[in-house]
Amino acid sequence: MYPNLNNIGVLNHDDIERYTLRQEAGNDILKIYFRKGSRDFFAKSVKFKFPRQLKKVSGDHDSPGFRNISEINSTLRPIIKELDILTVHVKHEKEIKLQVLDDLKHLESVVTSKIKEIERKLEKL
Repeated sequence: MYPNLNNIGVLNHDDIERYTLRQEAGNDILKIYFRKGSRDFFAKSVKFKFPRQLKKVSGDHDSPGFRNISEINSTLRPIIKELDILTVHVKHEKEIKLQVLDDLKHLESVVTSKIKEIERKLEKL
């Protein structure tokens, strides 16, 4: 289902929680974090280095000649797309969880204020 992740040895797609991507000395560093198991002390992660691709492009009309630029490796692009598909679902679940918790806190405050209102009415009787 995710052939690019399979090609780099990442087979447990359902356990992927998030990923980070950073540049370091001419390389893109991809780090994939997995969900922590119930018996694990730390969450597991794997790290991959992808060399950045160098390109020569012509300079602007202000600066004649060519200049070197680096860009993300062509093999890394589809991997990132697959990771985005997998982690968007996780982010969506977290957003839903946060929304439910907010709704629950709001409900708690409404119920608490209603109870106080009823108690005040009872005291007047």
